[in-house]
Order: sequence, then C-alpha cells, then structure tokens
Amino acid sequence: MKILLNDFSGFSYPLDLSRQLARWGHGVTHVYCDSLVTTPGGNLKRRLDDPDSLEIKPLVLSEPLAKYRFFKRRRQEILYGKLLAREIEQHEPDVVISANAPLDTQQIIMRKCQQLNIPFVFWLQDLTGIAARRILPKRIPLLGHAIGEYYLRMERGQLRRSAAVVSLTSDFVPILTGWGIPAERHTVIENWAPISEIPIGDKSNEWSSAEGLENTFNFIYAGTMGLKHNPELIVELARTFSDVEEVRIVVLSQGLGADFLTEKKVKEGLDNLIVKDFVHFSKMHNVMAAADVLVVVLEEDASVFSVPSKTLAYLCSRRAILASMPLENLAAKILLRNQAGLVAAPKDVEKFTLSARKLYEDQYLRPRLAAAGRDYAEETFQISRIAKSFEQVLQRALSVPLR
Repeated sequence: MKILLNDFSGFSYPLDLSRQLARWGHGVTHVYCDSLVTTPGGNLKRRLDDPDSLEIKPLVLSEPLAKYRFFKRRRQEILYGKLLAREIEQHEPDVVISANAPLDTQQIIMRKCQQLNIPFVFWLQDLTGIAARRILPKRIPLLGHAIGEYYLRMERGQLRRSAAVVSLTSDFVPILTGWGIPAERHTVIENWAPISEIPIGDKSNEWSSAEGLENTFNFIYAGTMGLKHNPELIVELARTFSDVEEVRIVVLSQGLGADFLTEKKVKEGLDNLIVKDFVHFSKMHNVMAAADVLVVVLEEDASVFSVPSKTLAYLCSRRAILASMPLENLAAKILLRNQAGLVAAPKDVEKFTLSARKLYEDQYLRPRLAAAGRDYAEETFQISRIAKSFEQVLQRALSVPLR
C-alpha cells in the first residue's frame, strides 16, 4: 500500500506510526510543515534504521507561520494545502491520512484526493470547528461568530466526505454520530508518545547541569503555550513558591504565552521563574528528567475538544504531573484513572497551587504518581498494536466507494 501521511504540526507520534507502517513493507511518504516556530515538534530526521520505503519530506513556506495573526495565517495554511496537493499529485498514493491540519488546508487536499479518486482518512485530533465557534467571538469582535460558524460547517462537511475518520477520544463519538458519520467509518485510536524515544533519565544530566537545575526543585512546563493555555497559572505557581529558595518554575516555550511570562517575571521580580526557548526533541528526555514535577495547563474553552500531547510524553518520563485542565478532557481522565498526576479544573487556582504544594512537600507521593504514569505508557504506547489498528482503518478506507 502506498500511503501519504500528512502531519501539519510535525509531532513525533505520527512519524512513529509512519515508521512502523514502512517497516511492514508499505511505501510511506511522511509530510509535515517545516515553518512552525511556536510548537516544539518532534525528531523528524531519518534514522539509520529507517526502511527505504519511508520518505520524510518537510514542506517549507516562504516565512514562519503567523500563528497569532488569523488572516495571514489562513493565507499561509491555504498555501501549505496547495503545496501538499502537489505532493499528492506527484506521489499518487493509494490512500491519504491527514492529522493536525488546519481546516483550510484540509479542504484543498480533500479536493485533490477527490479529483484523483484517492480515499481520504481524517485523523481527528481536535474538533477545530467547535473550538473556533467558542473562541473566535472572543478574539475577533463582530466577525468572530460568523467565522466560527463557517469553520464548523466546513469541518462537519469534511468529516462526512472522508472515507474514514480516526478520533483520538471516544468523547468525539456522540458529536460525529449527530453529524451523520456512520459508525462503520469511525474508529477511536487514542494518541500516544514514542516511548522508545523518551527513556527514563537522571535528574542530573547534560541539560540540567548546563542550566543550573541539578540541585533545585523544578516544576517544568515544556510545549506550546497559546490560546488554549493560561500562562497566568504559571505566574501563580511562581508566586506560590517565591519564598522557597530551592524551587524553580521552568517554562520552555515560544510565542505569546512565553512573552507574557517574561514580562510578568520582570514586572513582579519573580526570580524563580525561568523562561527559555524550545529545545530539540532529541533533548527533551533530559528536560523532562530534570523535572521533579511536570506541568500541563489547558483552558476551559478547550473542554473535550483538545487533548494536549505533551501529557502523553510526560507519562513516558516517569515524573509526577501537575495539571490544570477540564476534568472531562481525555488527558485529565488518563491522569486520574491511572493515578499518575494531580488535576485541578482550569478556574480552580487554589486547588492547582495546593496540589503543587502537596507535590513539593510529599516525597513519597511523587514517585508513586511517576511510576504509575510510566506503567501506563509502557502498557498502552505499543506502536505495533497501534499501527495494526491504523492499517485496518486504511484497508477499510480503500474499500469505501468514492463519491
């Protein structure tokens, strides 16, 4: 089977899937956007053990993606869709699977697949249209509601036209059923992290030594901090421990959230708050190993419609997790169900800071949570089992009559 897998965001777990499918003899072209600077991305270079049947191809825009400028970003996403459509035309795959793609991008590549009679598999990571309808009226006065409705209709139409839909959570099922997507064309496969690339590390390592974090107690947040996140919670965490000399609040991110934190650090004199740029994915296991507690935040507006992938990577690292996110979110359910972290609702700042204090003070709780998280990852993130589920989806997609 010839497969083109598009992962717009360039994360590590879709490439993990492409590698496994290629090992099984499928010809896989793995495509991603190489112009994102406000997401950490994955390790997207070929490895010595990669099969010849795997091609990893970055698509580069003329300038970095303008993540926080809606109209310019939309133009760039359309351009990426056109570049990707050319790749589809050139490679003529048997099936296309697309993840993390903006809806405007998706619209273009779906049209190309229809023109060439290629089945399209929608790997659904976020219900972007629903999120847009919730968030855009707050971000773009007057036009926000209309734009949100436009994207909601677009998303619903794309899902209906897909030969198959893969959702990362069963929470999407009632919505997709209500939108008329037949059960036989919809499969739930939860996301994962490439556990083989995130070994359990020592707190004292090359990165922590270089950053002076070997002998401090470190709360570490590593990843995107954008519109779905609340950087004020990180500031509150720094305030909570401002009187504890050994505690550091470390954030590795770029963009609006990181800029906000830098301003707050200077304005309030929060010397325990350290804001740094992303590091390459190949070094992330050392960053996570340097943590005593790993931190993840997600705003209430995201609800069940966005599952932060950083949580899954955190689980691999065998470190306790402190989370602020909607309790109905899949990531929150995983942490609570497996007793791998402490979770507070987004507006419950008091519980968030009290949980942080508890994790700092209880030297027995942290290793219990950490071990439970790693046990979950080892049991669940088995790429051969996950890839087999995707392979079955792709084979079914090939049998769906094209419209």
